[in-house]
Amino acid sequence: MKLLALMKKEFLRFFRDPKLIVSVLIPGVIIYVLYSVMGAVMWTEPERYEFKVQTVGSSPTVEALFRTAVEANEGWTVELSPAADADAAKGQIERGEIAVLVVFSENFDEEVGAYDPLSGKPAPQVEIYYNSAEETSRSCYTLLTSVLEAFESSIANKFDVNRGTGYDLSGEGGAAGAVLAGLVPFLVVALVFSSCMGVTLESVAGEKERGTLATILVTSVRRRDVALGKILPLSCIALLGALSSFVGIALSLPKVAGLSFGAFASGLGAGDYFLLLLLILSIVPLIVALVTVVSTYAKTVKEASAYTSIVMIFLMVLSLVSSFVPMLGAWSVAVPALNAVAGMQQVLSGGYALWQPLVSVLLNLVYTALLVVLVARMLASERIMFGK
Repeated sequence: MKLLALMKKEFLRFFRDPKLIVSVLIPGVIIYVLYSVMGAVMWTEPERYEFKVQTVGSSPTVEALFRTAVEANEGWTVELSPAADADAAKGQIERGEIAVLVVFSENFDEEVGAYDPLSGKPAPQVEIYYNSAEETSRSCYTLLTSVLEAFESSIANKFDVNRGTGYDLSGEGGAAGAVLAGLVPFLVVALVFSSCMGVTLESVAGEKERGTLATILVTSVRRRDVALGKILPLSCIALLGALSSFVGIALSLPKVAGLSFGAFASGLGAGDYFLLLLLILSIVPLIVALVTVVSTYAKTVKEASAYTSIVMIFLMVLSLVSSFVPMLGAWSVAVPALNAVAGMQQVLSGGYALWQPLVSVLLNLVYTALLVVLVARMLASERIMFGK
């Protein structure tokens, strides 16, 4: 009977407290809304590609098949032109100015028509140079190879495609950047939030429970100083954990991807590392201030933990947006947390406008200052602090 009484008490406590009910139901609502928005952004407007392809040699047959495959996709276009210089074309691929370079062996169509697979002689070859770290180049290469494979099968394997290695011009550093750009921002936000939550969750709610915060508030100390006195030191402590986690990620993920750290690091300069550091520095006090707001509003640590879990889910889903929606516009710099995630992804992938990460850092600091003001106002509210 005592067990049933205890169970009844807990059920009544839960169902009589709207805050607890909302904390249980709202994560599903958040996930549904955010993923619905992501789906609308990803699929409402189909991707449109403008493939710029340069060729050495020619094959009217392959070129006609490729044009047909491109035009079968609404809004896709292709521009085929002879390459004046193959090495210069490769440089354009690396810089993202053209999609691919296609090199046909001499008299390709005639050689394919006359080739006997049983002769033992090397088959005519098509070489395709591309950049796997660049989306348009990667998509063009995928479509072109699928066209060539279908054509090759229809004529009993009378030519080869990319016999050998060295056709991916992204290099190890570029490939590593592409892999890490999708993983690092999400993991950094997750680990930064964990570090911040661990040291911040009890900052106000814990003192409210123990009654020690009331002693501070009855003194002449300004509420703004109380807020800063909590957020600044907690940010420094959380930053140590965040930096440690980031270093661990940076050292381990290249190995997971099968690449050396040196190969990855060679794709980034000192300025890139500095921008990554600035973005992390900007998001740590922002998250600490946000968790402090939650901790100040909650009456107990348990309640603060429930609310913080909701905030964490929201930020985790938000940090995945830039990975699933690779072409976020400049508007993302105005969105807290998302701007840092998008900035880190852009830096790691090697393509960004300098003003975007710098503005993101500045705005995150502004948002942090606004949250400090909010905490100070909450500390001055008797209704929030003492339930009056």
